Amino acid sequence: MTTFRRRVAEWRSPSLRRATLWVPQWFPQVAVFNVPQEAAMAFPHLQQPSFLLASLKADSVNKPFAQRCQDLAKVIEDFPAKELHAIFPWLVESIFGSLDGVLVGWNLRCLQGRVSPVEYSIAMEFLDPGGPMMKLVYKLQAEDYKFDFPVSYLPGPVKASIQERVLPDSPLYHNKVQFPPTGGLGLNLALNPFEYYMFFFALSLITQKPLPGTLHIRTSDCAYFILVDRYLSWFLPTEGSVLPALSSSPGGPNPSPAPRTPTMPFASYGLHHTSLLKRHISHQTSVNADPASHEIWRSETLLQVFVEMWLHHYSLEMYQKMQSPHAKESFTPTEEHVLVVRLLLKHLHAFSNSLKPEQVSPSTHSHATSPLEEFKRAAVPRFVQQKLYLFLQHCFGHWPLDASFRAVLEMWLSYLQPWRYAPEKQAQSSDCQARCVSERWAPFVQENLLMYTKLFVGFLSRALRTDLVSPKNALMVFRVAKVFAQPNLAEMIQKGEQLFLEPELVIPHRQHRLFTAPTFTGSFLSSWPPAVTDASFKVKSHVYSLEGQDCKYTPMFGPEVRTLVLRLAQLITQAKQTAKSISDQCGESTAGRPFLSWLGFCSTDTNGSYAANDLDEMGQDSVRKTDEYLEKALEYLCQMFRLSEAQLTQLTLALGTTQDENGKKQLPDCVVGEDGLILTPLGRYQIINGLRRFDIEYQGDSELQPIRSYEIASLVRVLFRLSSAINRRFAGPMAALCSRADFLGSFCRYHLTEPGLADRHLLSPVARGCAARRPRGPRLSLRFLGSYRTLLSLLLAFFVASLFCIGPLPCALLLVLGYLLYAVAMTLLTERSKLHHL
Repeated sequence: MTTFRRRVAEWRSPSLRRATLWVPQWFPQVAVFNVPQEAAMAFPHLQQPSFLLASLKADSVNKPFAQRCQDLAKVIEDFPAKELHAIFPWLVESIFGSLDGVLVGWNLRCLQGRVSPVEYSIAMEFLDPGGPMMKLVYKLQAEDYKFDFPVSYLPGPVKASIQERVLPDSPLYHNKVQFPPTGGLGLNLALNPFEYYMFFFALSLITQKPLPGTLHIRTSDCAYFILVDRYLSWFLPTEGSVLPALSSSPGGPNPSPAPRTPTMPFASYGLHHTSLLKRHISHQTSVNADPASHEIWRSETLLQVFVEMWLHHYSLEMYQKMQSPHAKESFTPTEEHVLVVRLLLKHLHAFSNSLKPEQVSPSTHSHATSPLEEFKRAAVPRFVQQKLYLFLQHCFGHWPLDASFRAVLEMWLSYLQPWRYAPEKQAQSSDCQARCVSERWAPFVQENLLMYTKLFVGFLSRALRTDLVSPKNALMVFRVAKVFAQPNLAEMIQKGEQLFLEPELVIPHRQHRLFTAPTFTGSFLSSWPPAVTDASFKVKSHVYSLEGQDCKYTPMFGPEVRTLVLRLAQLITQAKQTAKSISDQCGESTAGRPFLSWLGFCSTDTNGSYAANDLDEMGQDSVRKTDEYLEKALEYLCQMFRLSEAQLTQLTLALGTTQDENGKKQLPDCVVGEDGLILTPLGRYQIINGLRRFDIEYQGDSELQPIRSYEIASLVRVLFRLSSAINRRFAGPMAALCSRADFLGSFCRYHLTEPGLADRHLLSPVARGCAARRPRGPRLSLRFLGSYRTLLSLLLAFFVASLFCIGPLPCALLLVLGYLLYAVAMTLLTERSKLHHL
C-alpha cells in the first residue's frame, strides 16, 4: 500500500475517530477529518477537505506522475463528493494550467505518445470520457455543486457584454452571472462541475502558450487533439439515438448525474431563452419517458462551450470595425487553434448527417422525436454558423500571406462539404456519383450562402496577392477551384443567389420575419409549407443575420467577381510561364557552373534573377507540381465561370506575357514620369507574384560593396585599407600615367579605372545625380585577392607546379609573366574596340 493510501487508512481508523483532535507531525498545520461532530463545531476551520487538498498538493511535488494519477484515481473512487469538491478547482487547474497561462499544467498540447508513451497513456486514461476525472465530475454533478469562473477570461465579446450588464445571446451564460458584493473584485460565472471542467479544457487551447522547442510538434498527434476527438465522439455520437452509458468500474456502476427537474432548464438556461431541449421535454407527458433527456444536456453544453471558447472572439460590430485598415486585431488564432476547430466542424457534420433519412426533413418532425435527434438537426445552424462565419472572415482578412493559411483554407472547405461526412458517401460506387453534389444538399448551400460566396471573394483577393509560382500557394488555389467545380455545386450557389435577389413578396403575416436573425426564442421546429418563398426567406434571413441589415451583397457569378476570376486566370498563366523560366534558368546556370562552384568558392550573381521561392529549394519536381496544380485550377475556374479559351488568350496577350527574343521576361508594367519609370498597379502585381522583374545591378562604389559569402571578411578589410593607403599615396602619379596617350597609358587605364563606368546605364535618377557629383579617378583595387576562388586557384597553381619540380618563387614569376601577357593582349583589344566605335 502506498504512503498516501496508508495515511488515508490511518485517518479513517475507528481509534482515531475516538481520539482527541490532533495534527500529525508529518504534515504541519492541517486539520484532521472524520472527527466527531462536536469537534467540527468547535473548530469550524478544521475540515477534512483542507487536509486532502494539502496532501495532494504535497504529493504533486514529491511523487512521479504515474503515482500521482493512481492516487488521484483512488481518492476519486473512495471519497464522497462532499470531500472532493474542495480539490476539484485545484485539480482542474493543475491539469489544464492556469487561465493566465502562468501555470502550464500537464501540457497536453505537447504531450505525444511516440515521445512520452508512459505519460501519454496515463494522462489519456485519466482524462478519458469514462475515466477517473469524469467520474469526479459526475460525482460533484450529482450534488449540484457550483464553482466560480472569472468573467475576465472569457472571449472578448462575451466579456464586454457581461461587463456592460448585457446578457450574451448564448444560453450558456444565462442564470450564471454572479455580481460581486459591495467592494468585491470582478464578475464570476457560477458553473456546475461539467461546465467548469469543459471551460478550462476548451480555454487551455488559447491561454496556454507552446513551450520553446515545441513549435514543430504535429498537432494531430498531441494528447489535447486526441482528447477533443474522444469527447466529441462520446458526447456527440454519430451512431445510436442515446449517448453512451457511463463506464462502470469493477466495483459497480458509477453514479449518474442527478436528473434535471422540469422546473430547471437544461444547462441553466434563462427563462426567456430556454433550451430547445427543455422546450421539448416540457411537451412530454413524463420526463422519464426518454432516457436521453437526462444526458442530452451534456452534449448541448459541450458544443456550446467549444463554440464559445474557440469561435466567439468576434462580434458582428467588431467585424464591421475590423474592415477599417487602421483597426487593431483583438485576437489572433494560431494554426493549432484552427486545426482543432476543423476537427470540431468535421465531427459536427458527421453528427448532423447521422440522422435517419425520414428524420432529416422538418416536415416529418413530431413530438415523438428524441431530443438527441432534434439536437443533431439544430447543432450547426443554431450554435455554429454565425460565429464560424465571423471567425473565418477575420482569418481571411488578417492571416499572413504565406503557406500557413492552408490550415484556415482546409477548415473552410471542410465546412462547405458536409456531403463528405455523410453515411451514404461510402455507399457510392460510381465515380460520377461520388463527384456530383446531390440535390439533398441544396438547403444547406442556400442557408450557408455567404460561406460560399463572400468567402470565395475573400480568397480571390488573397490569391491575387500571393506568389502563385510557389507550389504551396498553387496547391491552395487548386484545392478551392476543385471544391467549387464539383458538379451541381455552382448551380446550387446560383440558385441561392437568385432566391436572395428575387423581389420580396407581400405576405403581411410573415413580413416581420424576413430579415431577423434566428434566435433561441423562436422554435426551429416550426413547420412551414415547402414553398419557394420559404427558401427565399431563409436565404435572406441568413444573409442579413450575418452581415447586417445594410449589407451590400456582391453576387459570386456577377460581373465584379468574374473580373477578379479573369485576373486570377491571367496570373495563373503568367505564374506557369514564370515557373518554366525559372526551371530553364536553373538548368542553364547548373550546366554552365564551373567545377569550383560546387565547392562553394565560385562567385554568385549579386543581382539575382528571380525572387526566392519554394522552387529554389525543391527543383524540377516542384516545377512539375506547380504546373499541374495551376493547370487544373485554371481548368476548374473556366468550368465554373464558363470562360472560353479565346478570352484567356486575349487577356494574356493584353498583359504582355509573351517573352522577348532571348526568352527573358519583359520589364514590369510602367509609365514614364519626370523622374523615370513609375510602376502601375499591374506592375506591382507582376513584381509581387514574381511574374516580372527589373534587371537590377550594383551601381555604387565597387570597393564598398557588402562582403560576399565567397569572400574572406577579415582579408577583404585588410586589403581595402592597404589599397586605400596606396591610392592616397600615389594618386598623382597614377593620374599622370592614365592620362598618357601611348600604350603605357592604355595599360594603366585598363588596370586602374573601372571598365565601362562612363557607359553604364543608371536607372535611378538619384543614382545619376550621385554619380555626377562624385567622379572617380584612377585607383588600385586588391579586393580580388580576398576571394576564396582566387586563393584556391593560386594554391592549385602552386600545387601543379610542385609536381613539375618548380619552386614557389619561379612559379610566382611565371604567374606574373603570364598575367602580363594576358594584360597586354586585353589592352590592345580594348583600344582597338574603342577605335572601332569611334
